[in-house]
Amino acid sequence: MSCKNEDQKRIPDVPVYFEVNFLTSYPTFRNSQNDTIVITKPVRTVDRIGYGGLLIYSDFFGNYCAFDLCCPNEVNPSIRIFPDETGHASCKVCGSVYDISSGFGNRISGPSAWSLKRYKAQVYGDILYISN
Repeated sequence: MSCKNEDQKRIPDVPVYFEVNFLTSYPTFRNSQNDTIVITKPVRTVDRIGYGGLLIYSDFFGNYCAFDLCCPNEVNPSIRIFPDETGHASCKVCGSVYDISSGFGNRISGPSAWSLKRYKAQVYGDILYISN
């Protein structure tokens, strides 16, 4: 299975680069479980936050994953998904619900036929790097 599939091509490819600094900007996100960071605007001039923004998630095991905030059913950067406390994210326009807790962003319910667009999330030292 390839890393890129048709689900990933639904949202346009745009640059992604964002740093989550565990020491300064996001100290409580390190070692957190079932927690999210939502980025809708660049914080620094070098930040690239994807097509609709970034949803960064820390799962129940402390692993990190990142998704584009744009709903893949709507493909409009201003129509975003919203995470909840159950490890799901939903679109308020089309009603699609996605599983972010697995790290894959698969559709659970609703009209969408696509999964969320995923980005790389890698920790080096005290920084979590989100990129594509």
